[in-house]
Amino acid sequence: MAATAASTALGSPAPPFRLPATDGKTYALQDIAGSKGTVIVFLCNHCPYVKAVIDRLVRDARTLMAEGVGFAAICSNDAEHYPEDSFANMKRFAGTYDFPFPYLHDEDQSVARAYGAMYTPDFFGFDARQTLQYRGRLDEGRTTPPPPDARRELVEAMRTIAQGKAPTGQMPSVGCSIKWKAA
Repeated sequence: MAATAASTALGSPAPPFRLPATDGKTYALQDIAGSKGTVIVFLCNHCPYVKAVIDRLVRDARTLMAEGVGFAAICSNDAEHYPEDSFANMKRFAGTYDFPFPYLHDEDQSVARAYGAMYTPDFFGFDARQTLQYRGRLDEGRTTPPPPDARRELVEAMRTIAQGKAPTGQMPSVGCSIKWKAA
């Protein structure tokens, strides 16, 4: 049976990490943290849910980063059984979509477990003190685009957090499960 993660509650501190990135650097949480908050999103390269939102995710990351919110993506999938999620393919994926943020490799899956990540994509929004304030989705889109008038839920939540307030109406992420290594 594959190992799984426990859920992380709102108000929890951001678990620290130090992971290699597709740009050749290694990043710790403090390297990514923004003055107004931080988003950590768990992604992979092969999931149809990720592929459906990736353009909007990159757009919204650029918006938030310009407003002082740090941003990083982490791939924790078992690349042995899901070779599309290998580190080499992560580099290609980040390049194809012109990621403006670090794309980190969690090979031993310890960071995904510490965060309680369950899906790809799975969004964690932290305030400036690195306390979890948002555990939700990018927007209402799934494997098809959202309606033209859809709210940019992650952007709105992080803007609220940047103002020192708690976002309301958080809808959970939906996507592919993290591909856990055998226990």
